Amino acid sequence: MAAYGRGVMIGNWLEDQHEQEELLRDFVSKREKGQLLIQRLAKLEENVLKKVQLSVSIDGLVHFGDTVMVMNPDTKSSEGKDEARGDLTLAADMEEISLYSDDPPQISRGLTAVRSVDPVGRNSFCIVSADGSAVGEPLRFGQNFLLGTTGGISDKMFYLGSDHKTFIAYAKKSRLQPVFLTGEDSYLTCWRAAFLDPQLRLEYEGFPVPANTKILITHCYTNRHLAIPRNFCLWSYFGKECEVVCHNYLDSHKVEEYKNYWEIITGNPGDEGGTMIDRPKPHPEGYKKNE
Repeated sequence: MAAYGRGVMIGNWLEDQHEQEELLRDFVSKREKGQLLIQRLAKLEENVLKKVQLSVSIDGLVHFGDTVMVMNPDTKSSEGKDEARGDLTLAADMEEISLYSDDPPQISRGLTAVRSVDPVGRNSFCIVSADGSAVGEPLRFGQNFLLGTTGGISDKMFYLGSDHKTFIAYAKKSRLQPVFLTGEDSYLTCWRAAFLDPQLRLEYEGFPVPANTKILITHCYTNRHLAIPRNFCLWSYFGKECEVVCHNYLDSHKVEEYKNYWEIITGNPGDEGGTMIDRPKPHPEGYKKNE
């Protein structure tokens, strides 16, 4: 006699059919609410990678309230074979766990540097006053300021911060002083701009900070410069990106190296749009008339 009768087979089939109907109803419900993973990821990329219009600087200076990119420019001084090349911009990272839940995606504490120099939601920052300076006033060398971002997905501003490294808190790859994003503004999120040439650094204290020019960005609490080692990479949802730390990279003359160089990039005032780095460089001899 057979171990399983036809009735058992019918019973299992009805049970499987019921489960499939439940799954189908759950799928349709999530699709209507936009909660399917593919829908969430598509919406995330649409917001995070949405093009952002940077602030245009009429006087060539950086102002409070400006929307900018913070870029570590490429340099031929880089001799390491394993170092990332090209211009790198600061970018907010996403909390991957939140991508798979029904809650809205969240910005993580992580911060990376990306090779993209196109202004989008995740690599656009706002210059925020730390001492009550009005919006539109120029940022000055030695003046405390905050770097805030919404990451393109949040209504809340997150601020760039850092703190001394400890046995449990340090940069994942380089093990140097970590840099992170936090929703609370404090002295840990205060930065100041410093003139690039150390011999003229004191003389430039109090002068307005020029946009699209190499400067140093120093953490007020730890007195260490914002830096990209360029030879330590992290994997995020968006791919392979570079680690960002706070560390003073000095050469044999005790002068900061290219890993500490930064430019605050503003928008292109021309009709073509884009950023100032997209503008053609001026000819050293001026424009010659066509003969």
